[in-house]
Amino acid sequence: MSIRASGLLLLALAACDGGEPHSTFPEAQRDIAPIVSDSFSTEDARDRLGEAEAVIAFAGVKPDMSVADIGAGEGYYTVRLARAVGPKGRVLAQDIVPETRDRLGLRVQREGLDNVAVRLGLPDDPKLPAASFDRIFLVHMYHEVEQPYPFLWHLRDGLKPGGLVVVVDAKRPVKRHGMPPALLECEFASLGLTKLRDAALDGADSYMVLYAATEARPEPDAIKPCAVTG
Repeated sequence: MSIRASGLLLLALAACDGGEPHSTFPEAQRDIAPIVSDSFSTEDARDRLGEAEAVIAFAGVKPDMSVADIGAGEGYYTVRLARAVGPKGRVLAQDIVPETRDRLGLRVQREGLDNVAVRLGLPDDPKLPAASFDRIFLVHMYHEVEQPYPFLWHLRDGLKPGGLVVVVDAKRPVKRHGMPPALLECEFASLGLTKLRDAALDGADSYMVLYAATEARPEPDAIKPCAVTG
């Protein structure tokens, strides 16, 4: 191969790289809950508790906002966020299971949610367009994230300036499909995401937290993994 051809090949490879960091992310130092279903309780039961209404109000969602529902499952939050942001707002619903994504896409079509787009993500990268969202929701799913550090590294890039990450989880061990609050705060802080405020959800053992990107995003090999158990 000529020097010129070799140089062109290197340029092509660089163009395909897409800016992905070459450094190594740390492994999670905790349990990972398995994905056992694409649903969480029944929608009627959650509505009776006023769950989505409380979370959406806590998150400060307003008409015309752009929001992302990560790990959207059957779309409980997706359809309610679509109503909250209104016809001029936008909702991106993401899941990592192709069959779940497809069923959600059919629901979105069936319910005529023209302000919702459905996308397939990766376990370590939600594949969000950069600087695009006022709110990113992680509802009862973060304990299932197998690689939290690359996941959060990529996710925070999707926030608009002033955008927030909204987490809803349960005060239970990870093995029991929960996330101890101290562990959540540690992992988010390792990516420069700072807790603004939290609150309990009425009628459940769940809690909700707002996070903002207040520090520079660290390089992957500079991330300090959390040793908190749970």
